[in-house]
Amino acid sequence: MSELGPRIRALRSQNAWTLERAAKATGLARSTLSKIENGQMSPTYDALIKLARGFAVDISELFEPHAPEPAAGATGSGRRSITRAGQGQPLPTPVYQHLLLCNDLSNKRMTPFRSTITARAFGDFADWDRHEGEELIYVLQGEIEMFTEFYEPERLRAGDCAYLDSRMGHRVISRSRQDATVLWVSTTNPRSSAAL
Repeated sequence: MSELGPRIRALRSQNAWTLERAAKATGLARSTLSKIENGQMSPTYDALIKLARGFAVDISELFEPHAPEPAAGATGSGRRSITRAGQGQPLPTPVYQHLLLCNDLSNKRMTPFRSTITARAFGDFADWDRHEGEELIYVLQGEIEMFTEFYEPERLRAGDCAYLDSRMGHRVISRSRQDATVLWVSTTNPRSSAAL
């Protein structure tokens, strides 16, 4: 997260935007942007999507200024990325400890991350999470309870998974003694949804 603040400031500078202009482009409050830039706040995944959409970059580019180019001679089908065990880009939030995976590729059609669910109660969230795209939640360890806006809560254990429309409000809490761990994959592509 220490790279995110300077990266947001650099993107603002490249666009010659004030905090007010960046706030309008991203849909985040000026004070929120200032706190992110100064390392005083860890943004939620929804806030990262808004930042990426507002600056017209891939989420991975919020952490890495330049993604590697495809291999020589490769067309659109020549990309790959590997994240070794214990590696990834940490993204802590008040309710989840995300580890962004394969973050060195930009313009991905999906964003994978491994998440430790630290939330224990419905009220641990300020509001529903909701954003463009779809997502898959696969429980790796422990038990979670998934709340969605239009359905009854569901408990999922290791090996269970759920697929949902991300525009529907959703939140996940751990029901295990220890924090639950999930593989989360979101199809949100901030660049393709920039016009929304």
